[in-house]
Amino acid sequence: MKKYKRIRWIIEYCAVRLIFLATAALPTRAMHAISAFLGLLLFIFVPKRRRIAVENITLAFPQMSKKEVQETAGRSAASFFLTFMEGIKYQALLRANDYIRLIKESYPELEALFLKAKAAHEKAGGCIFVTPHIGNWEFLPYVSSAVGIPLVVVVRPLDNPYLEKLIYANRAESGQLFIAKTNAMFTLQETLRKGKSIGMLPDQSTAKGVSIQYFGRTATATPIPAMLATLYKRPIVVIACCRRRKEGGFTGYVSDPIFPAAGYESEKAEIIRLTQETARVMEEIIKQFPGQYLWMHNRWKTYKKQNLWAKDVVKPDNVL
Repeated sequence: MKKYKRIRWIIEYCAVRLIFLATAALPTRAMHAISAFLGLLLFIFVPKRRRIAVENITLAFPQMSKKEVQETAGRSAASFFLTFMEGIKYQALLRANDYIRLIKESYPELEALFLKAKAAHEKAGGCIFVTPHIGNWEFLPYVSSAVGIPLVVVVRPLDNPYLEKLIYANRAESGQLFIAKTNAMFTLQETLRKGKSIGMLPDQSTAKGVSIQYFGRTATATPIPAMLATLYKRPIVVIACCRRRKEGGFTGYVSDPIFPAAGYESEKAEIIRLTQETARVMEEIIKQFPGQYLWMHNRWKTYKKQNLWAKDVVKPDNVL
């Protein structure tokens, strides 16, 4: 069994390597066309993901017509593939050039925005940077590195160790440290103690999450960013890298720091408040670029076993 699994891993690795080589040579217009086609294929052959995306968008944007919902779902699927392809394309470009110079010359608006993030990092002695799965989240470590923010980024490890090594090698070229989310708490604590910042994508559902309101519905969210914020008195800053609609290229988003309260009666209530406020800011970004958000994930998944936080649902009108 292990032998067959290893053979499958090697085949997957070779296929991805070929995709890397082919994608690096593609012009931008071709990447957009191919990603749109792949998104269409996904919705045809994986109807479950199409159903989840359409349902999520319908409930999040009740003012949208059925046609607008379908179009947004299609753009979302295409964006998912485009993020992957852009990651390959830009890593190839960034390897061939001085990526700091390239970002400064090609994306001055991104650099200017992330200087705001750097100011928050330096003032607080480290921040907890979080981003939703929107736009091109893989580009953020490069931009952060270009403006001088040292990051430890939490990622989900891949099942295929050969692919894991390949993807890690590409990501590590940004100069940032990437760690697996399993057993990451000690490293994250050490990172904040040393005055560095953390990067996380905390917008996925989790059985051990905090119950919050997200687009008007109860959802679960990881409490880790808020727990670290309250423990080390560091702010949470929501960031994003989204594609421009018409001009091409990227635009950025950097929120004002979300600080833990100076004094609170209940640590648990404060963790829930911070998590809710973080989700609210994420909503603001997603509303601006709904076609670039990963709607195919079952963000509002319910779990049979009630978790520690489930009874403490924060309503939108109670958010500070």
